Order: sequence, then C-alpha cells, then structure tokens
Amino acid sequence: MQQPLSINPARERKKSDKQLKWLPNISWLKTLGTDLKIIFERDPAANNWLEVLICYPGVHALALHRLANWLWHKEVPLFPRLLSHIGRLFTGIEIHPGATIGKGVFIDHGMGVVIGETAIIGDYCLIYQNVTLGGTGKQTGKRHPTLGTNVVVGAGAKVLGNILIGNNVRVGAGSIVLRDVPDDCTVVGIPGRIVSRTGHGCPLEHGKLPDPEAKIIRSLLERIENLEQQIQKLSLYQPINHV
Repeated sequence: MQQPLSINPARERKKSDKQLKWLPNISWLKTLGTDLKIIFERDPAANNWLEVLICYPGVHALALHRLANWLWHKEVPLFPRLLSHIGRLFTGIEIHPGATIGKGVFIDHGMGVVIGETAIIGDYCLIYQNVTLGGTGKQTGKRHPTLGTNVVVGAGAKVLGNILIGNNVRVGAGSIVLRDVPDDCTVVGIPGRIVSRTGHGCPLEHGKLPDPEAKIIRSLLERIENLEQQIQKLSLYQPINHV
C-alpha cells in the first residue's frame, strides 16, 4: 500500500527549486574539486587522483556538463548540446545541458545514465548505472525530477516526472518512482513504495534495503503453517462414526 506523504509536495518542490537555483553560478573548478573528493569517500576502488581523473567516466561527464551548462545559461546556440553529445559518446552518460547539478555528485560507473533537461540534483547525491531521471510525457516547463541532498539512486532505477525526492532518500535498484518522496525515506519496488522512514546510513549498503514483498510472503507462509497445525489438532478430536 502506498504510504501517505507527510509533506506538501508543491511547497517542498518550490522550496527546493529556490534553494538550488544558484547552482549554475558555482565556480566550475571549485565544484569539480568537490566532485573528485567525494569519490574517495564513496568508492573503495579509487586509488589515486590520476586514476580518478583518467579512468572515471562520471568525472568526465560531469566536467563536460558543467561547461555545457554554463554555456546553456549564456544562451550559446548548438555548442552546449554538442558537448553533451560528445560526453554521451565517450562516457555512455547522457546529461542535458539544461540540467542543474550540485556539488559533490558522484555518478558511479554511469553507463546508461540519462538526466533530463529540467532535472535538479542536489549536493552529494550518488547515482549508479542505468538510472533515468526523466519525464513522463511531452509537456513543457518543469517535467523532470528534483533530488534533494545526499540522495542515493540505485542501479537501474527510474525517477520520472516533475516530482520531489527529499533529502537523504534511498531509491532501491530497479525501482520506478512516480510520486514525491519525503526526507529520510527508502523507496523500493514497481511502482516505488516507501518501506522505511529512517534513511540515514551508509549510502553503499544496498544489501540492507528492506524487502516488503518477502516480508509479506514469509508472514503468509507462517500463518498457513499455523492453520495447518490447528487443523491437524482438531482432526484428532473428531468422533469416529461406527456403522
């Protein structure tokens, strides 16, 4: 069952957009430095700066996007989209130059990631491969998701439409999220359901995401077993009919 929201989505979306609207004006090099530092905190495979600079497609895609985004806001024709296309060819990560991305964002592996034009990604988000932050139709205006800070989007997850994903939210791998999600929640399933409201913790512990369907199945199996035991006990006390 879909959990009720404890926030006003329209108010939270307006507040989030207001907080993040300054992101395109951040110093490009300073933000890139933050993007590099966060990798060493979140990826145990990162050994040194040179390796990260040369071998991490998420770094390359974000670096190209920051330049393309700056040109996009300067209303330079064609070139921002060309940079986005070049980034897609070399990294497999497609980021529209109009997307707004905060500092310290880490796109891990990254192949197949798609981020739409009006998407907003807050600071220190973690995005895995095959994630889509997309729209649900051909409407104009704000049509892509807004992610708060410290959001983790698992591999293959789809977050679709003009929805707000709150701070510290974890989206399980393969989930499809179509509704607003409050702060500190964990969302899993198709469509995405809120299964936990204590989202703080290590962003890499995907193995500890709750499985509500398995929990329900286990509960049903236990109930069936108890009923079978009760039936067996009752059958022992049934009177024997003599002919």
